[in-house]
Amino acid sequence: MNGRVLIIAGSDSGGGAGIQADIKTVTMLGGFAATAITALTAQNTLGVHGILGIDPAFIRQQMQVVLRDIGADCLKTGMLHSAEVIEAVAATIEEDAAGVKLVVDPVMVAKGGAALLQDSAAHALITRMVPKATVLTPNLPEAAALTGLEVADLGGMRRAGAALLELGAKAVLVKGGHLDGPVLHDLLLTGDGEHVFESRRIETRHTHGTGCTLASAIATGLAQGMTVVDSVARAREYVHRAIASAPGLGQGHGPLDHGHPLGP
Repeated sequence: MNGRVLIIAGSDSGGGAGIQADIKTVTMLGGFAATAITALTAQNTLGVHGILGIDPAFIRQQMQVVLRDIGADCLKTGMLHSAEVIEAVAATIEEDAAGVKLVVDPVMVAKGGAALLQDSAAHALITRMVPKATVLTPNLPEAAALTGLEVADLGGMRRAGAALLELGAKAVLVKGGHLDGPVLHDLLLTGDGEHVFESRRIETRHTHGTGCTLASAIATGLAQGMTVVDSVARAREYVHRAIASAPGLGQGHGPLDHGHPLGP
C-alpha cells in the first residue's frame, strides 16, 4: 500500500516507544517511514533515565532534506520537548509541508511518569501544533492539560475534544485508556460529529508505547489515502493485537509486539 510518513519524535533506547515504535508500526502497515529525531532518551521498561535534546536547527534540517527529496504523505509528531523545538517543527511544516496531513500526538509524560514536555512548551504546543493537526491524539491527562478541563468520563472526553476542535484541530481522538472498567472507549470528534470506538481491555503491564504506536498507525492510514475513521479503526485493531501478543520483556511497562501481522 505504501504511503510516506515522516515521523518527528524522540528516540526510545528500549525500543518500545518513540521513533523505534513508530518505524516498526509504519513498516508493518505497509508504509515507508522517514524520521527527524527530536531527542535521545536513555530509557527502558522501568522509566526514562536521561534525555539529550537535539538542536532545533538540526531537527529542522532533518525534516527539510527528507521533505525536499523523498516527500511525505503524512507527518506524525511525538516528543516535542521544548518551545524552541515546537517552533522549529511548526515553521518547517509551514515552509516545506503546507497542506500535508499531520497527526499530532501531544506527548507530555512517559508511561513511567517522567515529564517529556517542559512546562513552558505547553502553550507553544497549543498555539503552534494543535491548529495544524489533521488528527490530535491526546490521552486523558493530556486532554485535561491542554484544555484545563476535568476529563474523568465520556462526558468529560466529549467536552475536552470539543474544546480542542475549537483550538483548530480538524479531528480529535480522545483516548480513554486511563479510565477504569473492562471496556475501553476512545472518542473521535470531527467537524461532522463523533464516533465512539469500543474494545475489550487487556489486563497487562505491557503497554509501553501504545500512544506512539496508535498515532503512527493512524498516520500510516492517512498517508495511504484512508479516511480518518478507517485509519483510527485499523490503528486500534493493530494496537490491540500488539498488546495481546506482547513479548513480556522487561521488569516494568513492557513493549508491544509490533511485529504481529494485522491479518484477517
